[in-house]
Amino acid sequence: MPADDSRPRLPRRGPAPPVDRMDNAELARLVEAEHPYRGKALFELSDRIAADDDAATKVAMLSRLTSLRTARLFDRVSLAWSAIIALLAAETPHSRSSAYEAFYALGEAEQRDMLDYLEVTAIEDAHPRIG
Repeated sequence: MPADDSRPRLPRRGPAPPVDRMDNAELARLVEAEHPYRGKALFELSDRIAADDDAATKVAMLSRLTSLRTARLFDRVSLAWSAIIALLAAETPHSRSSAYEAFYALGEAEQRDMLDYLEVTAIEDAHPRIG
């Protein structure tokens, strides 16, 4: 950056926390605190959903945070939507019911947008696959 550039500098992020070695509660706290690596923490927690009902419960709870509903991954897809999609994709009874509750906590317009994105008319019909 040239010396005369008056644009504000972004704060340094620092090293990523070792999310793979953190427990569910620690990951949830990173997300709730709006840590710079909250997305990484949310994705780690989401990776645990299929084998861990506690992770599913925490992801569903976190999807209700305003900060995740406004943080866009791309286009219309927010971190909250990615959390709900991960819950749906895990395909366990607990993750699916948690996904439905999280989805119905969204506003009506956001529900319509998400259904459109998932190309279904009802959230119960959505069966996304991840990775």
